Amino acid sequence: MARPIWTGTLSFGLLNIPVKLMSGERRVDLSFRMLDSRNNAPVRYERVNAETGEEVPWKEIVKAFEYDKGSYVVLEESDIANAAPDHKESVDIDTFVDLESIGPEFFEKPYVLEPGKKAEKGYVLLREVLKRTGQAGVGRVVIRTREYLAAVVPKDDALMLLILRFAQELIDPADYKLPEGSLEKWKITTREIDMAKQLIESMSSKWNPEDYKDDFRERLTKVIEDRVKSKNVVRKATADEDNLPENAATNVIDFADLLKRSLEKKGGGGGGGGSAGKAAPAKKAAKKAAAKKTTAAKKRTGRKSA
Repeated sequence: MARPIWTGTLSFGLLNIPVKLMSGERRVDLSFRMLDSRNNAPVRYERVNAETGEEVPWKEIVKAFEYDKGSYVVLEESDIANAAPDHKESVDIDTFVDLESIGPEFFEKPYVLEPGKKAEKGYVLLREVLKRTGQAGVGRVVIRTREYLAAVVPKDDALMLLILRFAQELIDPADYKLPEGSLEKWKITTREIDMAKQLIESMSSKWNPEDYKDDFRERLTKVIEDRVKSKNVVRKATADEDNLPENAATNVIDFADLLKRSLEKKGGGGGGGGSAGKAAPAKKAAKKAAAKKTTAAKKRTGRKSA
């Protein structure tokens, strides 16, 4: 069962409709890991100090903005928090516009608004009125800590929340070299226009998204399955590799996922039992980690001296 990103309200005028913000897309990308071709070991990304070459622990990392080449201004967490919008779980509609007047270049990401308990009447009312008028409600929404421009539009039995790009995020097509001028300038004849129209009509059909599949992903999945079946695998993951983040091939780490998996492995998934029972295993784990670190440091020192 999908969990809501937040539970709040959809408001316009004095009307408030309790809703849940649900994800409207499913990521199906195949993710790859990078291996060292010499021994097929996973390649890790480390946070390294550009001057000393030493690894930097997370607690020592701060956010900074490069305002000039090589010149930075450091931002405190409080600076970012103060700049963030009030964290309120609501979609505040400021205005209603013709849906067709919003260019396709503005649409970015879909969400589904699910009605809260006893909110079905207001939900259906807004959905059906938007259908009849061909309009979209435009306003702002806060998702996690960032404020977005969004449009509320009807889709079958649902109200969709579509994240919109701000105008300053778009490049004006006029900035590119485009063929300006009339048909005559480009010597396009009436016969050519008629033939092109006939071709388009002969190829026209109703839009059915189910007709289109990610063929590349399917073919690549088949290749991977065949490789696994033929035992053409380089090696199984070791215990250390299991602890690598799933997205280790990039420089982005989902800390929430890492913490959750760590808690699950240690049997501390948020239940009762107090802290006394967990103190000993935690100490043991800390000692083990420290010993590993010392061994790794010795190995590195040995390599350098060699």
